[in-house]
Amino acid sequence: MHNQIVDVVFDSSKFWPVAIGFFGLATGYLVMGGQALFQFPKASREVDKTVAMWGLWMAGFMQFITGVYLTVGLTWFGVFTNAAPLYMAAVAFTAYGVHWFAVSHRRYIGSSAVPEGWMAIAVFMLSVLGVIVFQGAGDIPVAILFVGLSLIYITEIPTRLFSWSFGGRLIGLWQVLTGLWLIYLTYGVVLNFALGYHWWV
Repeated sequence: MHNQIVDVVFDSSKFWPVAIGFFGLATGYLVMGGQALFQFPKASREVDKTVAMWGLWMAGFMQFITGVYLTVGLTWFGVFTNAAPLYMAAVAFTAYGVHWFAVSHRRYIGSSAVPEGWMAIAVFMLSVLGVIVFQGAGDIPVAILFVGLSLIYITEIPTRLFSWSFGGRLIGLWQVLTGLWLIYLTYGVVLNFALGYHWWV
């Protein structure tokens, strides 16, 4: 009896799952950023818990599942071809997703936000890497997204480490603006794939 090795080849797919991650992050930023920027609803333990749950499930889980989906598609099954910048997207979605798990859990249980200043240094550097990769690949709309992310985390550093009082509202502003841009990207990706539109994404 001879052992036979069977190669299974999957068809290439143009349906990148990035809109899932975009929309999840958009929702997280609009919930968390809107509350921080407009101070509505007023901060309380109950509000913090609700904001944290939206951050965990929408921004966290939807990005994480997108990152895993992209990583598996790029590495195990090779279904996303001619899409090298998607590797950066896979790294970013996975890392940001886990980051949101941690930030949301911290907010839910009410522990200190100060150590997040150190986290923000790493995530800021990842955001700058995203700007470099997508600008270099000619994908300016996604490069703009990473500029927004860079602004959020460069502001997080002094806000968390040094308790900069104005920083919380400034972070909220960057989050709301970036969240709105993410909604635009979600529309663009879905309409381009589903209806053959030609949005700038």
